[in-house]
Amino acid sequence: MTQPRRILVTSALPYANGPMHLGHMLEHIQSNIWIRFQRMRGHTCYYVCASDAHGTPVMLRSLREKRDPVEIVEYFRKQNSQDFADFGAVYDNFYTTHSDENRELSEFIYTQLRDGGHITTRTITQFFDPEQGMFLPDRLIKGICPYCNAEDQYGDFCENCSRTYSPSDLKDPYSVISGSAPEKRDSEHYFVKLADFEDVLREWTGGGRLQSEVVNKLDEWFTEGLRDWDISRDAPYFGFEIPDAPGKYFYVWVDAPIGYMASFKNMADRDGLDFDEYWAADSTAEVYHFIGKDIAYFHTLFWPAMLHGAGFRMPSSVFVHGFITVNGQKMSKSRGTFILARTYLNHLPPDYLRYYYAAKLGAGLSDIDLNLDDFLLRVNSDLVGKVVNIASRCAGFINKRFDDTLSGTLPAPELYQRFADAGEPIAECFEKREYSRAVRKIMDLADEANRYIDEKKPWVLIKDEKRLNDVHQVCSQGINLFRTLMVYLKPIIPFTAGKAEAFLNAGELSWADAAQPLLDHKIKKFQPLITRLDKKTIDAMVEDSKEDLKSKDVSGNAPSEFGPEITIDDFAKLDLRVARIAEASHVDGADKLLRLKLDVGGTERTVFAGIKEAYEPEKLEGKLVVVVANLKPRKMKFGTSEGMVLAAGPGGEDIFVISPDDGAEPGMKVK
Repeated sequence: MTQPRRILVTSALPYANGPMHLGHMLEHIQSNIWIRFQRMRGHTCYYVCASDAHGTPVMLRSLREKRDPVEIVEYFRKQNSQDFADFGAVYDNFYTTHSDENRELSEFIYTQLRDGGHITTRTITQFFDPEQGMFLPDRLIKGICPYCNAEDQYGDFCENCSRTYSPSDLKDPYSVISGSAPEKRDSEHYFVKLADFEDVLREWTGGGRLQSEVVNKLDEWFTEGLRDWDISRDAPYFGFEIPDAPGKYFYVWVDAPIGYMASFKNMADRDGLDFDEYWAADSTAEVYHFIGKDIAYFHTLFWPAMLHGAGFRMPSSVFVHGFITVNGQKMSKSRGTFILARTYLNHLPPDYLRYYYAAKLGAGLSDIDLNLDDFLLRVNSDLVGKVVNIASRCAGFINKRFDDTLSGTLPAPELYQRFADAGEPIAECFEKREYSRAVRKIMDLADEANRYIDEKKPWVLIKDEKRLNDVHQVCSQGINLFRTLMVYLKPIIPFTAGKAEAFLNAGELSWADAAQPLLDHKIKKFQPLITRLDKKTIDAMVEDSKEDLKSKDVSGNAPSEFGPEITIDDFAKLDLRVARIAEASHVDGADKLLRLKLDVGGTERTVFAGIKEAYEPEKLEGKLVVVVANLKPRKMKFGTSEGMVLAAGPGGEDIFVISPDDGAEPGMKVK
C-alpha cells in the first residue's frame, strides 16, 4: 500500500443555464471513479465543483424574463447537483461562481497580476449590436473560422480546429441575438500579458503532467507565440466588476476556473480545513482537474499562468477527455439520442452507464461511442451474466444448507491468491485512468471464477450427502471470488457494490480487503443485486428523449419561474378526472415508485407514481386523487403507466397527492 496522499479533484464547471445530458455525465463519472478509487486506497480526497454562473446568456435571460439572474443560476445549480449525485458523483461541495469567495479571489488574483506588471490596457475594435444596444461578447457572435473555414463558430474559439482568435478575425460575423451584422466600435479592454509566463508555462506543460496529445497542441500554440489575453467585457454583463475599472467586468473565463478555489475555500471555511494546504505555492498536496478537450487551452495556459502570477501553486495535472457520440453520431434530438441525465435515470440504474463508460474510457482524448445495442449486451453479459452470476449461483447453497455461513477454509487458495495479486495491476490502471484496461482485467477474473464453478458443479454435488462439505467449500470459494471482484468494481458501480456489501455483511469494502478472504463468516440472505437490461426499456428512454424536446428546454436556456409557458389551447387538451385508488403496492427494484390501480369511473388504470417516500401504500387505498386521464401510456421497465396522478410539493417526503372535495366521484371531470 502506498503512503497516504492529500488530493483535491475538480470537474469542469457546468454552465448554469440548462439541464445535464449524457455527454456531461462522461466527465463527472470519469472523475468520480477516480475519486472513489483513491478513497478506497486510503487517501484523503476532496471533490469539489460549482455552477459556472456568469456571462451574457444568463444575463439576457434575466432581462427578458425580468428575473434575477441569481435565481436562474440557483435553479440549475440545484438541478445539476442532484443529477450528478443520483449518478453517484456526490461532490463534497457543489457551489457557484457567483459567490463572495470567488469575487474576493478573482479580485486578489487580478490585483496581483496588475501589481506584477502583467496587465495592460489598449483600445480595441469590438462588435456592437445596434439593434440590442450592446457590445457583443465572444459567445454571442458567430461566423466562419479564420483558420479552418468551419461555419457557425463562436467569436473566441473554433470547436472544429480548437484554435482561439479574436472576434474581429471571424469571417462573415453575425449577432447570435438579433441575427444582424454587427458594427465595429472602439472600447478599452484589459489584457493579461500571457507571454510573460512563457518560460514557466513551457516548463509546467513539459513536465509530464499532461497527455501527449495536449502537449503537442500546446507546442503549436507556443510556436505561434502567446498573445495577450483579453480578460475584460463591457457592461451590461453578469459577472464581477474589475476593481479599478468601472463599467468593465471580468470575462467569464477569469472567474470560472477560480471557482475551483472558491468552492474549496467555501468548504474549507465550513469544515475547518486549511485552504493554503492545497493552494499555497509550496503546497505538497495534489490538485487535479478533469475537463473536456474543448477547454484545454484555458486550463493549460490561462489558468496556470494566472495561478503562478498571483503566487499560488499550479495544478498537479489536467486530465483531458474526448466527447460522446451515440450510435456512432453526435447526439441527435430528432433521433432521441440527445438524452438528458434525468431521462436516463427515469428508466435505468446509474451503474449501467457508469460501467459502460468505464469499459470504453482510456487515458487519452479519443471520443467514445455510446452504442445502445452494445450497451445492452455489455450490461447483460458482464455485470449480470459474469459478476453477479457468481454470487447468485453460490449464495443459495450457503443460505439454505449451511446456515448462511462461509466455510473456514477455501479449497483453492491458490486461485484466490491470483485474484488478490491482480489488485495492484488493476490499481495501476485506475491510477492512470485506463479504466477500460481495468475492466478487461476484472472481467478476465470473472470468467475464471465462472469456469471454476462450472467445473466443480455444486448443483450436482449437492445431490450426494457425502459431498456436502465440498459444496460448502466450493460455494464459499465462489462467494470470496465475487467479493474480490466487487472490491475492484466498487469505484465503477458503487450502487451495486453497496448492495453486495449488505449481502456480504462485512462492512464497506476497501481495496485492502482483496488481500484476505472471508472465512467462517455469516452472510445475509441473497437478494438480486442487478437485473437484466431489456431493449424495450432503452427504446422507451429514447422515445421519452424525443418527448423531452416538446416539453423541456434543452437548448441551454433556463425555464421561467413556473416552467415553460403554455397557451389555453395547450391546457384544454388535459382531461383531468377524479380517481379512487383501489390498490397501492410497492414496486420491486424501484426506490421512488408505487404501483397504483385506479378506478376512474368504472375504468381501471395502472399508474406508477413517484410518491413512495411520502406514502405507505396501505394509507393510499380508498383515497380520491386527481389524474391526467388522457396522458399517452408510457412503457417503463416495471410495466406500462396509464396516466399521471397529480401531486404538489418539493418532492421526496414532502409531496402530497392532490385530493378533490369529498363530494367528488370517480370519473368526474375536474375543471
